[in-house]
Amino acid sequence: MPLVWYFAYGSNMNSATFRGSRGIEYTRAVPTRAPGWRLVLDKSPLLPMGETFANIVPDPAAETLGVAFELEESELTQIDRSEAVPLGAYRRVEIEVAALTPTDDGPSSAFTLTSDKHAPHPSPSVRYMQLVIDGAIEHGLPATWVEALRAVPAHPETRAGRLIRRQLYRFMKRDRR
Repeated sequence: MPLVWYFAYGSNMNSATFRGSRGIEYTRAVPTRAPGWRLVLDKSPLLPMGETFANIVPDPAAETLGVAFELEESELTQIDRSEAVPLGAYRRVEIEVAALTPTDDGPSSAFTLTSDKHAPHPSPSVRYMQLVIDGAIEHGLPATWVEALRAVPAHPETRAGRLIRRQLYRFMKRDRR
């Protein structure tokens, strides 16, 4: 099976989320930058749950830091499923990326997800932001990036968010039969 790169910039940077609740297997993880893309935390959920999520939007003057995961091409289907791509939550695109520490066999492009669904008032939860921050730390993203993530205003997870998340995790979990 061919190997491809997937660029994660939100909670999927966190291995416990990516491998755990999403069920994605990868062979390598490389701290990476995506020039020309700006991180925003304004992605509306499919169901009203009182919080927003990470997204990237084109911006020639910006760059987003994240993690490029090398994985089998077939894993992209599970990523799409776990992120509700078939329902229009995100769309898969291929973007230019560069390893933070240059390598001979690192990624130069990667698949990632972006969305045109923007909430008028971005409001990620503390729980969600902690997943993003933990993933950034886990993969050695620069301290300045981690501090910028820590500075994002966040609120406690709502009861609706907690209940909907539990249901969504059941849907997103990979059937390993």
